[in-house]
Amino acid sequence: MEKIKVVHDLTGHTLTVWMDDPGKESVCEETTDEVVLMKDAQGRVIGFELLHFRPEVTDTSLSVETVVHAS
Repeated sequence: MEKIKVVHDLTGHTLTVWMDDPGKESVCEETTDEVVLMKDAQGRVIGFELLHFRPEVTDTSLSVETVVHAS
């Protein structure tokens, strides 16, 4: 299974999720919902960034739940 990288920036208030190597990023596109899509040279989405991310809990840890569905 591929690895997913999750970055929570406490200072910039962003949550970034990479589904591929961030070094492959070629273009960024902001949506109307304050989400930035990071794409590779072929236009495939390899990550996204949620702007203004402020969790309701003040704990600095980030809990991630993994759910895998077999096709």
